Amino acid sequence: MNSTPSGHDTPPLIMGILNVTPDSFSDGGLYSETAVAVQHALAMIDEGADIIDIGGESTRPGSLPVPAPEQERRVLPVILRLRECVPSSTRISIDTTSARVAEAALDAGADWINDTSAGRDDPAMLALAADRDVPIVLMHRQGMPDAMQQNPRYTDVVAEVRGFLAERIEAALAAGIGQDKILIDPGIGFGKTIEHNLALMAGLGELVRLGPPLLLGASRKRFLSAVCGEPDLAALMPATCATTTIGVLAGVKVLRVHDVAGNRQAADVAWSIRCARG
Repeated sequence: MNSTPSGHDTPPLIMGILNVTPDSFSDGGLYSETAVAVQHALAMIDEGADIIDIGGESTRPGSLPVPAPEQERRVLPVILRLRECVPSSTRISIDTTSARVAEAALDAGADWINDTSAGRDDPAMLALAADRDVPIVLMHRQGMPDAMQQNPRYTDVVAEVRGFLAERIEAALAAGIGQDKILIDPGIGFGKTIEHNLALMAGLGELVRLGPPLLLGASRKRFLSAVCGEPDLAALMPATCATTTIGVLAGVKVLRVHDVAGNRQAADVAWSIRCARG
């Protein structure tokens, strides 16, 4: 249950997004009630999700921090209820930058940490992951969510994101986190323009070569809306499936998505093609 995907001989995993927040960018307020959230999680598992990623704090552009007690109030009842009714093979991930929230979530039954600050917002996060021996996702983010989309700049976005992730991998190892417990995420949409996001999608292979399993979270992101000319973010499932296909062919091991069924199909087909080409 606590293992992470490794190597190129294991199929990609689908991480279903469960935002129990009032203000997430495409589904805020839909799953604020525990019973509704659990029902949605179970539906995503039936559609092929391997991991359910539960967050109580929106990290959309312009969002403000949510105090740890409020995050706990939102996520802990969902985690407790979900752990009672899903098989142990289904991973539950806590999406937070707070070590306090992560620890409470692990105590409630979560077994992954997804930290969009890569352990920078809370110095206790890496030590917690090491102490509990759980997988942790380390994501690149330029700036804080409230201002990260205000004129983000890079000289070479792929090289700079790669360098940042390499540094955070070393920090995680130095904190005592096992090499097999580290995942990395380029942070599509987190302090990036449309052009930056497209460059990262084109350069996923460079990030895969860092070693740890790569997680891709491009689902319903605004750069897809701009490319497709589709203002309704909930209508971007086909566009998201395109990023899933590209990601799997590049070696991505975890796809974080809102629409599980379509992306499960896209991932399975792309994986079969990847295997066929050796």
